[in-house]
Order: sequence, then structure tokens, then C-alpha cells
Amino acid sequence: MDRDARGDVPVRRLTVLYDAECPLCTFARGWLARQRQLVPLEFVPAGSGEARRRFPAVDHARTLSDITVIGDGGQLYRGPAAWVVCMWALREHRATAHRMATPAGMKVAKQVVLGAAKYREAMWQRRQTGGGAYRREDGWSYDPKDGWFHQPSGQATAAAGSDACDSGCRVGD
Repeated sequence: MDRDARGDVPVRRLTVLYDAECPLCTFARGWLARQRQLVPLEFVPAGSGEARRRFPAVDHARTLSDITVIGDGGQLYRGPAAWVVCMWALREHRATAHRMATPAGMKVAKQVVLGAAKYREAMWQRRQTGGGAYRREDGWSYDPKDGWFHQPSGQATAAAGSDACDSGCRVGD
């Protein structure tokens, strides 16, 4: 059967991209995994090589700051809609997901996601290392001023002077 990302395509499997280094995200991932699922959930660390290989068209920097769920038919859910679709996949929470999918319910879901984002930001600030940035082992870094950026391991930054512009950026920027 030829399937695409239209709304009339059934969802048979969901992939949840989550920040594997965020305590809140890993807690949510564990909780979701322990629930009885009507639609199977698969968990892939956001920004990982596996995520990039499987979903090359996705903005992977954004997946580190906003929960992203991808359906097997190409459906893409972010933020509050991603949380609602995760609940929809769970046997005990599908009715709640239907209520959350209403305009009033999405306002509540948005507040939950914003609360989670505030918690994550506070956690990053506690775990920050030098310069106010939060750095992950896979090369992704978060700077509160500039957001997420990626520097693959082993890639040396350009030396200051003729190899950098006045702003101090790397040559390739």
C-alpha cells in the first residue's frame, strides 16, 4: 500500500526523538515505554547518527529543543501535538489525548510543554560547563544566547586571526 503523510493515512508505528541527556526526557521516555501501547512507540535519541540516517529531511537541531514524533507514514508532530500523539498511542491515555486534541486541550498541552521546557532550561543551567553552554558527547551544544549547534568530534575550530572573521566564527560558517 502506498502511504504518504496525509491525514487519512493510518499510523501503525511512531518514532519518538528524545534528548537522551535530559533527565526529564529520559524519564518521559521510560514512562512511555512502560505503558500499554495501542500503537508501538520506538525511541531514538534526538540528534543521533541513527536519527539522522533514518530521517535526513528533519531539522535535527530543532529535535533537541522540541519533542518530535514521526509516524510511519511520514507524519511529523512537534511540541504539544507530539505529546498528544504519544498519549494517543497509549491504551490508558487515548481518551485524554482526544480531549487534549481540542483547541482548549491544546492550550493545556502547550502549557505542559512550556513547563517542561522551563525545567529543561533550569537543568541545563545547573549542568552547564564553561561559557554558559551545555555540551553533549555527540557534538551537539546548547548556548542560551545562540541555541543549538553541532560540531562533530575531532573537528578543530579555526584559529583566530586570518582564519576567522571579526566575529570569531569558524571559516566554514
